[in-house]
Amino acid sequence: MATKTKPTGLEKLFEDQVADLYYAEKKLVSALKKMAGKATDKKLSAAFLAHREETQGQVQRLEEVFEILGKPAKGKKCDAIEGLLKEADGIMEEFQDDPALDAALVCAAQKVEHYEIGSYGCLVTYAEELGMKDAAKLLKETLKEEKGADEKLTKLAESSLNMAGEAHREKKASSPSGKPENLNKTKQSRTPSTVG
Repeated sequence: MATKTKPTGLEKLFEDQVADLYYAEKKLVSALKKMAGKATDKKLSAAFLAHREETQGQVQRLEEVFEILGKPAKGKKCDAIEGLLKEADGIMEEFQDDPALDAALVCAAQKVEHYEIGSYGCLVTYAEELGMKDAAKLLKETLKEEKGADEKLTKLAESSLNMAGEAHREKKASSPSGKPENLNKTKQSRTPSTVG
C-alpha cells in the first residue's frame, strides 16, 4: 500500500497559506457583521455587509481549493488576523462615541484588506508556479474582490467619513468654549442693546 508523501517546498507553503486564509476568512464573516453594526454611516455599514457576503463566497472558494489539493477544508490559526481583529475591537471601543468612528473602522478594515491582498497575491503566484490553474483562477477571483473592497473603503473615507471626523474638530476649535457646537441648535440673531 503506497502512502502519500507529505508536501514540501512551495507546495507545503501553498497548503499552509490556504489553511491560514481559510481560518482568517471564517473569522472575518463574524467580524464584518460586528463592524457593520458599529458603523454610524449607512453606506459604510452596507459596504461591510456586502463584503461579508463576498467573504462567505471566498470561504467557499477556499473549500474548492482544498478539494483540488485533495485535502479536507481545515483552517490553521492565523496570528495576523487575530492581531488585526483585536486592534479593530480596540478601535471600536476607543472611538465608540467619537465622530471619527467610521474613519477608524475604515482604517481597521483596510489593514485587513491589505493583509488579504498580499496573501492572495502570493497564493495566486504559488498556484501558477505549481501548475494549479483551477486553484489560481479561484484565488484570482478573490484577489479581485479584496482589491475592490479596499477601493470602495477608500472612496467612502475620502468622500465623507474622514471629513466628518475633521469637521467635528473644526467646530470644536471655533466654538468660544472649546466644546463642540450643537449643530442642531438654531442660531439666534443678536441685536445690540440701546443705552437710554
